[in-house]
Amino acid sequence: MRGKARVAILISGGGTNMAALLYASRAPSCPYDVVLVASNNPDAGGLKLAEAEGVPTFALSHKGMTREAHDTAMDKAIRASGADHVALAGYMRILTPGFVRSWEGRMLNIHPSLLPKYKGLHTHQRALDAGDGVGGCSVHLVTAELDDGPVLGQTKVAILPGDTADTLAARVLIAEHQLYGRTLAEYVARESDPDWIVARVGDLALALPETDSRPSHGAPGWRVGGEKTGKYFAYVSIHHHGEEAIALLVKTSGADEQAALVEQDPELYYLPKFYAPSGWIAIRLDTGRTDWDHIADWLSRSWRSVAPRRLTRMMDIAAEF
Repeated sequence: MRGKARVAILISGGGTNMAALLYASRAPSCPYDVVLVASNNPDAGGLKLAEAEGVPTFALSHKGMTREAHDTAMDKAIRASGADHVALAGYMRILTPGFVRSWEGRMLNIHPSLLPKYKGLHTHQRALDAGDGVGGCSVHLVTAELDDGPVLGQTKVAILPGDTADTLAARVLIAEHQLYGRTLAEYVARESDPDWIVARVGDLALALPETDSRPSHGAPGWRVGGEKTGKYFAYVSIHHHGEEAIALLVKTSGADEQAALVEQDPELYYLPKFYAPSGWIAIRLDTGRTDWDHIADWLSRSWRSVAPRRLTRMMDIAAEF
């Protein structure tokens, strides 16, 4: 069965958004757990709250360290916690491109404006100076460019006559506390949605040369080699033949490799009914912690095992340039 997603939260101060995420996670229906609260400020008030609530913490001052060295240490602590998502909650550090790349698609941030408006600082005053009727907040995926990743959710907050930056900020903060937990929960839960999983596999499979999609015995499948002579190189099994898992089925070199994979990681790999005797292995896609680079590698390898020789030669030639 799919476990809850594991989230590390990075803070620099009091951690009110961290607290909102943490308390939201205590609901039985919440799809994530907070496994670490980490900070670049050892005196951050949010660390004391996390400790009191029994959440592991990590603190390392950035003073006297290069940005790269500090990000490397933070990344090591996050990975040691077992986290598979990162939530920035008032983390006042510009992250290095390498750190951002390593958590691409798995790191979220809350920003106090209706992005793409007012990236950066002083968002409330800028909204007031512009004469806006509403302010608000946004949750977005983190990319290398500041406050520029895809927006996952927003909440508008009315600007009242006589508002100052401080009074507007106080109401926006209430909206942040409501929006962040809900958006994070929706985002991490998508990887248990069969339609989302099939679409994600399909994007990767159809990026390979001369592939097409065609269901087989009720399972989504992908082939290579043309309409008449195409051969299947991947399927997604959605509780097929009574199995509890949602899994990718790809071809291996045979029984020895199948056995080695299952022994290596029995929670990830298993032998699929009816397909296993033909050399197929099942890779679970419903854990909430799918390594999509790993899935892409398996799709490419399985594609190669059945693709016409002319296509594999083309791929080998292209790889040399």
